Amino acid sequence: MEDMMPLMTRVTHRTAGLVAAVRPEQFGSPTPCAEFDVKALVNHLEWVAEMFASLAHGGERTEQGPYAGDFPERAERMLAAWSRPQAWEGTCAALGGLPMTMVAHLWLVDMVVHGWDLARATDQAYEPDAEAVARALGFTEQSVEMGRQTGAFGPPVAVPDDAPPFDRLLGLIGRDPAWKP
Repeated sequence: MEDMMPLMTRVTHRTAGLVAAVRPEQFGSPTPCAEFDVKALVNHLEWVAEMFASLAHGGERTEQGPYAGDFPERAERMLAAWSRPQAWEGTCAALGGLPMTMVAHLWLVDMVVHGWDLARATDQAYEPDAEAVARALGFTEQSVEMGRQTGAFGPPVAVPDDAPPFDRLLGLIGRDPAWKP
């Protein structure tokens, strides 16, 4: 927890800032995450924040509701839920018994990658947190097959072996680092 909370906080605040800068006229724009336009991606982020807050309290997976425009607030509630030491204990029954530390890593990957998705789609600057990228890449390398089986990750996109870590992370989960709207 001691090393993950600062990472989770930084990437969450970074993504919340990107969400806050989205203009309504950008809602219909495509994103690198092919299943979402900008509005659907922000709605996905809202749902993920609500669900991860629930999971930190030992709750269930929540259902995705309609777009509410309150991701920053939900993200703060999620961070508050994970700031409790007991959130890190044991396993998550709602996610098939995954250790809670793995659940936290899922959040980290989501924030890092979906932050980039949103930045690319809305022409915002995005410099991923290097420490978060390293952690997310290491986790994803170990769990990529599980992610593909659950539909969280797409087929890999080839990137050069000497590509920067963030490009390798994107390619590993099925994003093209060169994607442009």
